Amino acid sequence: MKHRCNYTRLEPIEKVIPNPRNPNTHPEGQIELLAKILDFQGWRSPIVVSKSSGFIVRGHGRLLAAQRLKLKKVPIDVQVYDSEAQEWADLVADNRIAELAEMDRATLKDLIEELDTGELDLDLTGFDESSLEDLMSEFHPDPIEEEPLEAAVNECPKCGHKWK
Repeated sequence: MKHRCNYTRLEPIEKVIPNPRNPNTHPEGQIELLAKILDFQGWRSPIVVSKSSGFIVRGHGRLLAAQRLKLKKVPIDVQVYDSEAQEWADLVADNRIAELAEMDRATLKDLIEELDTGELDLDLTGFDESSLEDLMSEFHPDPIEEEPLEAAVNECPKCGHKWK
């Protein structure tokens, strides 16, 4: 496994302890995708562990993905927090901050189109096929079906007879 990130040390995976109070859950599909990305990219971010509590603060999903890949060791970054409150705030913020980002969908579409050369599995972008189709159809909508025009009604100005 490639380690393309800075880390304090490589830790045996069974010694890395998830925080039992982590409010974030990780659906099976997310872990599957994260494992696929991790396997392809290598480690880009280590798992962050608190020196005082010994628990994961950031990277619960990465640990689950590493377990899925049956890795023996994972890169961890040991962090020192001034207080338990600071550690909790970091854990909660890490889970929340990404949710607050807004995606520029036009720029995203352009990037995906550049990547769509057939050389790269587009799942590695984090978007499944259905999501990519939705994104692309947002900018290339299906043609609008026009309703058939109703035949004009004509009327004779002298006798009032009507016809289409």
